[in-house]
Amino acid sequence: MLKTLSRFIVVVAAVAAFAPFAAAQTAKSLSNFMRDPDMSWLQTHIQGARAVIIAPTIAKAGFIFGGSGGRAVVYAREANGKWAGPVFYTLATASVGFQAGISVSEGLTLVMTEKGFNSLLSSSFKMGGDASIAAGPVGAGAKSDIVADLIQFTRAKGVYGGLNLDGTVVAVSDDWNKAFYGKPVLPPDVLVTRTAHAKGGEALAAQLAKSGHK
Repeated sequence: MLKTLSRFIVVVAAVAAFAPFAAAQTAKSLSNFMRDPDMSWLQTHIQGARAVIIAPTIAKAGFIFGGSGGRAVVYAREANGKWAGPVFYTLATASVGFQAGISVSEGLTLVMTEKGFNSLLSSSFKMGGDASIAAGPVGAGAKSDIVADLIQFTRAKGVYGGLNLDGTVVAVSDDWNKAFYGKPVLPPDVLVTRTAHAKGGEALAAQLAKSGHK
């Protein structure tokens, strides 16, 4: 019994330690996108998004059967321009085909519609299924009238050269959210009613408010 309790405490402590670390990594990833000259469309439209999904690290690997996965942090933009968050999620995608190699990417997805935002309030949803997704325009001076619930941007660091999140299952990470807020919380508690708060999320909210071309 004591050994089981000890293991449980270790797991809880590990989750509690990694959640704030993920918030710090998310801030770094957001900065990367905001300073990338190829992400001008993203920088111009981020303040028009309903929410953002930021994944500091998405790993993809496989040979014939493969997939990708990672953790993501979500913030929602309010009518007054302030951002509410974070809520932690997991990302998981399975794929079939020749894809030998390993890739590590960081991703930022703009949630442009209420349908896309409402998908985030459920326990899980599939990108491209429950909410439409499209790759965002990339390149200096990129222009597009692209219309989708979710608009995806990635910065790749491996042999794949890019990452398609279509088909990715996005699920609420209850353990990380509980560790970060010190109690069980649901996405609406943070993103809608704002009945759950944590000082650890304020810095990134302020960073988001200053991000993009005004």
